Amino acid sequence: MSARRSTAATLLTLAVATAALAGCSQKKDDKASSDAVKVNATDTACEVSKTSFPAGHVVLDITNKGSKTTEVYVYAAGDKIVTERENIGPGTKATINAEIKAGSYEIACKPGMVGDGIRQKITVTGDASAAAAPADPRLTAAVDAYRKYAQEQADLTVPAVEAFAAAIKAGDVEKAKSLYAPSRTGWERTEPVAESFGDIDPKTDTREDGLEAGQEWTGWHKLEKSLFADAKIGDDEKKLADQLVTDLKDWQKKIPEAEITATSMANGAKELLDEVATGKITGEEDRYSHTDLADFAANVEGAKKAYELLKPVASEKDAELAKTLDSEFAATEALLAKYKQADGTYTSYDKVADAERKTFSDAVNALGEPLSKLAAAVVVK
Repeated sequence: MSARRSTAATLLTLAVATAALAGCSQKKDDKASSDAVKVNATDTACEVSKTSFPAGHVVLDITNKGSKTTEVYVYAAGDKIVTERENIGPGTKATINAEIKAGSYEIACKPGMVGDGIRQKITVTGDASAAAAPADPRLTAAVDAYRKYAQEQADLTVPAVEAFAAAIKAGDVEKAKSLYAPSRTGWERTEPVAESFGDIDPKTDTREDGLEAGQEWTGWHKLEKSLFADAKIGDDEKKLADQLVTDLKDWQKKIPEAEITATSMANGAKELLDEVATGKITGEEDRYSHTDLADFAANVEGAKKAYELLKPVASEKDAELAKTLDSEFAATEALLAKYKQADGTYTSYDKVADAERKTFSDAVNALGEPLSKLAAAVVVK
């Protein structure tokens, strides 16, 4: 056979093989697409394609057909967050991979990212006592290590908050201001775990513009306003400081109960980047203290911890994704390091120019996009 005919035959063979593989892949993709729960979110509706499906690995394919940025949550009883995706812009799509046990839940769409959301009840069928997915020993180890990390962060947070509260109760405004950002670090690193308990996050970390009708404003940001905007400490602030300690001790005790899976870790890492995009970059999160970069750094640290624990599996299944995430985490950390001062604090965010904030935004987007694919890379097949 001539070299030319040999080449042609080889190309034909490759083409046939490629077509066959593509056909198999297409069938798998079609099956995955048909198995997915489609969520069409608008400004006035939250349409769910299936209200009953089997326990285990669940894919939510979300399309925002509304005019407002939205969020989609899966809630268990008591508004315990099972999984979520924030910051889904108008006309855009998002995919959530999650491991969900049998039980009754609600899917909520939140146009404008406020309120209780437009809700649809769903039923996940199967054995409620069964594990959500077969265990890869490496993923089991990652989950165990992450739970330990979450507990460590809670254990570090409580004494830091007690010191913050003690300064408030002593009437020492300046000392309390200096302890505000450090008291939040452990919380910000593991916020998706804290949010999963439903009632703790609204009591401790709600901003004034995020209050629901009839909700009393308590927690860090109420104290932040008193300290940094009003420069005052009264009896109400002292009571709020005690309440903050109590609420965070409740969080600390609940860590062992948290539903943590490999996919929830991956989704949580993306949620931390969404937190940065929707609150820290804009300066809304710590609008009185301007300590946004401290929270930003803690969010990135927490996201990286989850990724590093999952990396042995993720890099095996998607080496390019792992390579990209390594690079983007390094770039974001290098950017933050430029604003870290000798005493370990970060530049006050009101001193960061708009052009610099745009650089931060670009870095977060560059990291957030591949991070959104991490959950799919650790799904047990």
